[in-house]
Amino acid sequence: MAATLVDLTHQVTTAMPVYPGDPAVVLTPALTTATAGVNVLALHLGSQSGTHVDAPYHVDVTWPTLDGLPLERFTGPAVVADLRGLEPRAEVTPERLAPALERAGEGTVLLLATGWARHWGTDAYLAHPSLSPAAAEAIVAAGVRTVGVDALSVDPTPDPGPGDPAVAALLADLTDEHDQPVAPEPTLAAHRVLLGAPGGGVIAENLTDLRALLAAQQAGLPVEVSLFPLRLVAADGAPVRAVARLG
Repeated sequence: MAATLVDLTHQVTTAMPVYPGDPAVVLTPALTTATAGVNVLALHLGSQSGTHVDAPYHVDVTWPTLDGLPLERFTGPAVVADLRGLEPRAEVTPERLAPALERAGEGTVLLLATGWARHWGTDAYLAHPSLSPAAAEAIVAAGVRTVGVDALSVDPTPDPGPGDPAVAALLADLTDEHDQPVAPEPTLAAHRVLLGAPGGGVIAENLTDLRALLAAQQAGLPVEVSLFPLRLVAADGAPVRAVARLG
């Protein structure tokens, strides 16, 4: 039986969803066949746009950049953790990961199937489940150095507040600066544990629907995944074409 390839990558499009505060994605024609004889796109996007990987440098300037990691970090046999059914902003515990970590180890790509890819392009996508620091530590202790998730981040994503500028301005006018404490900056605790693992770790975020991989795993088929990034120099991360091979 021939192997099946499954694309795990979101399409890169103008105004696609990005992490709050990241550069907006804009694709515009730079050259056209009508004027230059060829079609060429001009791309404006961030290193963390769409389906992408994080290098250790993403959270610490003393840690390895993307081009300092071995290619083995971006591919390998996959173990898929079934985390579907969690509530919005739920914390994933080591106990919830235990069945998957029993099968994972050095050279394994651990994929976290939260089911949150179904919310892509909606406000609900920001309220994804996330790893507890203890769960991240359990992953590293199991020997795993590459983790992927079908959500915006392995850490909680801050609530960006009202999307309508007029509503945000009204709330600001009604709220005294002493009424509420300033929300703390995200700590990215899981990022720091995973990326800071000995030898440097990798995190892939914004993967698409992982149900086909779960089904293949349940059927006893081998699952392999490739997460090769653009070869950006001294980068914190880069978009990838994430592909799984089933069978």
